[in-house]
Amino acid sequence: MAKLVLVRHGQSQWNLENKFTGWVDVELTDLGREEARKAGDKLKDIKFDKAYTSDLKRAQETLSIILETIGQTGIPIETDQALNERMYGDLQGLNKAETAKKYGEKQVHIWRRSYDIAPPNGESLKDTAARTLPYYEQKIVPDLKDGKNTLVAAHGNSLRSIVMFLDKLTQEEVLELNLGTGVPIIYDFNAQMQILSKKELS
Repeated sequence: MAKLVLVRHGQSQWNLENKFTGWVDVELTDLGREEARKAGDKLKDIKFDKAYTSDLKRAQETLSIILETIGQTGIPIETDQALNERMYGDLQGLNKAETAKKYGEKQVHIWRRSYDIAPPNGESLKDTAARTLPYYEQKIVPDLKDGKNTLVAAHGNSLRSIVMFLDKLTQEEVLELNLGTGVPIIYDFNAQMQILSKKELS
């Protein structure tokens, strides 16, 4: 039996400022660091064998704080941009309210919440899943099959892609899925990679 724990990074500076972040490498806020510490407190009973994170420092710092909090800083960590946030293209760095005024609320809602329509020069959720899920299958699943407890600290949309796959959500259902910052989601698998249980430690 193995555990997979998914944690969206703590609040970033641009989350606070209500900006589209995407691949821009912004810092965590003090609240974001506290969210990461609280996530660690909730995970102290799990002994992890491996961790994965994205190329972006807000996810890496979240992972680092969690591992420090639980006293497991020595475990192997793999970093890959396949776990990066959805790339928001021309919207990156723009305030969401100002973007709605510029392009219209309806258009911005379509970019943010449709499954397969990307913002200009950016990625849709479908595009994000197309890089995140093969990585999950090739790298993370073998660890889980080997019985390794695995921690993934990443982003709202890369993790939504994984949850969509695991929970067998439809394209419509995943659009209603929101992952809280610093909230661990724990899956228990058997040796055949069937999900035995899922819980969210909000």
